[in-house]
Amino acid sequence: MTQEPMRERRTATARELADRFGVSPRTVLRMVAEERAVYEGRSRQRRDRIVELHRQGLKGYEIARELSVSAGLVSIRLREARSAGIDLSRYAEPGKGESSTEFLDDATA
Repeated sequence: MTQEPMRERRTATARELADRFGVSPRTVLRMVAEERAVYEGRSRQRRDRIVELHRQGLKGYEIARELSVSAGLVSIRLREARSAGIDLSRYAEPGKGESSTEFLDDATA
């Protein structure tokens, strides 16, 4: 999965832009707002990526650094995933523990 480029931060508040252009702050917010479907899609991708990185064994602060989000957001998303019943078990690292074929060999012996 490719990571989307970071959105640029705004350099002026909605109130400042409204004063500059002679419109209401609400008009400014409506004009610069990201479409809801686009936001939800990007948010869903980020949630999926947080879960995937967690399964790969990264810690919360490492996931946060990787995705340029706060550690608190990572914690919240993982908690939401747990409560939604999403399996957050980590993948087994190669060479650690028994493989399933070793278990079968031991059981048949």
